[in-house]
Amino acid sequence: MAKKANPRRYAQAVMEIALETKELDRWHADLQKMAAAVNAGSLLEALESPKITIEDKVRFLKERLPGISPLAMNLALILVAQSGIRLIGEIAAEYEKLLNEQRGIAPADVITAVPLDNHEKDNLKAQLGALTGTKIELKTEVNPDILGGIIARVGGKLLDGSTRSKLAALKRQLENGGG
Repeated sequence: MAKKANPRRYAQAVMEIALETKELDRWHADLQKMAAAVNAGSLLEALESPKITIEDKVRFLKERLPGISPLAMNLALILVAQSGIRLIGEIAAEYEKLLNEQRGIAPADVITAVPLDNHEKDNLKAQLGALTGTKIELKTEVNPDILGGIIARVGGKLLDGSTRSKLAALKRQLENGGG
């Protein structure tokens, strides 16, 4: 059975090349373009079809990806040749994670009961940044079910300061006879 390709390994290889060539942003843009092109419409089907010649696949890629770097095009061609082009979206996502790590940026997914204004978002970014020692890239979501407070996921850490979780903890404490 063939080994499944690992998007993270490809992303790490791309990161090494990007660091060496000092083209971090160019690679990020190229990977995003490649992922968007492959995921849009029938290109993926054409690139995976055994009925279409490799020469035609190369032509399709060059037509759909004008302006990407030659090294990025080589990556796309390698993925097509190895029947792994469908991984390009995952590779792009993994590269973005590595790029954020390289730049000391941590993505934070935050759930609040009510929408936050820009001032509140800035304060939250500063507080989470101080807590994690990184620059925070904030993505917010509103979910009234949490009642109040926030739930934040930064990297692999979950910070649950929601009113709902505090009430649940109080309920458990009361049920167990604690005071």
